[in-house]
Amino acid sequence: MNSDVQIAGDPLAIPHLLPPVPSHPTTVAGFAGLARSIAADRAAWAPLVRYDTTTRWYHRLRTGPGYEVWLLSWVPGQGSGRHDHGASSGVLTVLEGELTEHTATGPRTLAAGAQRVFAPGYVHEVVNDALTPAVSLHLYSPGLTDMPMHPGQTTALGGAAAPSEVLAP
Repeated sequence: MNSDVQIAGDPLAIPHLLPPVPSHPTTVAGFAGLARSIAADRAAWAPLVRYDTTTRWYHRLRTGPGYEVWLLSWVPGQGSGRHDHGASSGVLTVLEGELTEHTATGPRTLAAGAQRVFAPGYVHEVVNDALTPAVSLHLYSPGLTDMPMHPGQTTALGGAAAPSEVLAP
């Protein structure tokens, strides 16, 4: 009796039967675009959001080849602490509300739809200074394995910051 493989052949040898390989962004613009497309799919992320008054809530939303995506919520007054992302680059996208990013160059308010792109070693602190909750999406490439904290005051960050840019909605 013949097996299915003997009759039909090896399905892995027939590329058109394989699921498409997910594309992997290779540029900053590609990762920013991926973050925007995930942000636009509100039905996929909104039901997952939770608010926790004792600690920042976060949920790993997606992983892909060479990246991961996190969903975070922020109640008023919650912040990340001053940190960097080790060897990872990132894209922060504000989905709801507004957040304040504190860097060596001063504070910057990020409203819903704003994106912040940063390179490895970029030191910042993100805080919800508003009176309403906020939700943000964080894409890291490669996936986040280290988040060193940097003691010191938020508004007087010392040292030079790594390159970063804000992308308007």
